[in-house]
Amino acid sequence: MTARFDIAALGELLIDFTDRGPSDAGMRLFEQNPGGAPANMLAAAARLGERTAFIGKVGDDMHGRFLRDTLTAAGIDVTGLVLSPDVFTTLAFVALDDRGERHFSFARKPGADTCLRSDELPAPLLSSARVLHVGSLSLTDEPARSATFAAVEAAKRAGAVISYDPNYRAALWPDEAAAAAQMRSMVPYADVMKLSDEETLLLTGAAEPEEAAHRLLAQGVSCVAVTLGERGALVAVAGGMQTVPAFSSDPVDTTGAGDGFWGGFLHRMLTLDKRPAALTVADAADCASWGNATAALCITRRGGIPAMPALGDVQALLLR
Repeated sequence: MTARFDIAALGELLIDFTDRGPSDAGMRLFEQNPGGAPANMLAAAARLGERTAFIGKVGDDMHGRFLRDTLTAAGIDVTGLVLSPDVFTTLAFVALDDRGERHFSFARKPGADTCLRSDELPAPLLSSARVLHVGSLSLTDEPARSATFAAVEAAKRAGAVISYDPNYRAALWPDEAAAAAQMRSMVPYADVMKLSDEETLLLTGAAEPEEAAHRLLAQGVSCVAVTLGERGALVAVAGGMQTVPAFSSDPVDTTGAGDGFWGGFLHRMLTLDKRPAALTVADAADCASWGNATAALCITRRGGIPAMPALGDVQALLLR
């Protein structure tokens, strides 16, 4: 039976209010951009031709309805998106420095994304997806934490590949020790995993990407990708590891870069039609090249979801 969806993702869907500089009166202006790491990744994958679906919760407010409509316009199924009248859509205010790097302030006490319950999970979607992707922001609070594990266990029972992208935001955790404990708790479920070089120590106790990848493989992750910023990405499978160089680009806004990378990576993995455990080093490097190209194009535009590139543009960059 053909799966209804290639990739389903569970987690945060929110508004990134991104710094757009000062107003005429000298006050800082923020631009409303749809975002949230799992949603950004799905947008990238959808632009590359994958059948995608989102699972999560937003408020039944102006921001939540805007996000629902944005996902629909991006070709992402929203039957698993709950609009709740009881909580407000999560907001993230994103200031950019001179290099385009981000600094966050969250309105999430609580935000709707933390309030997803296990009984609100769409069982048919979880049983039909080829890949279920989760992040770590849904692990910060209950009931979303329990819902995340319930979704992963249901999808895994149905044969889905479990994808995990831990995303550390210090402001959302009581302390670093709590963050490390919860973020590491998902690792044993993951078949394929992406993390940044800034998260290796927190997730594995090893700062060096190569040693961190070794430790994650030893815990049962079949394929690991560590993003290295301008240096590209390190990929690791049982057969070895390789660094895959980045594509040069002129960054405007790095929002969504890692999510774009992972959308491109998963797209290529699905195109190869291999389970993560069957990927060779060459296969993983191929997937990372797609990820690097997607990320390089994403950062030349502002925002997360709206910045994801089309399949033809990624293919053209890969052929350069």
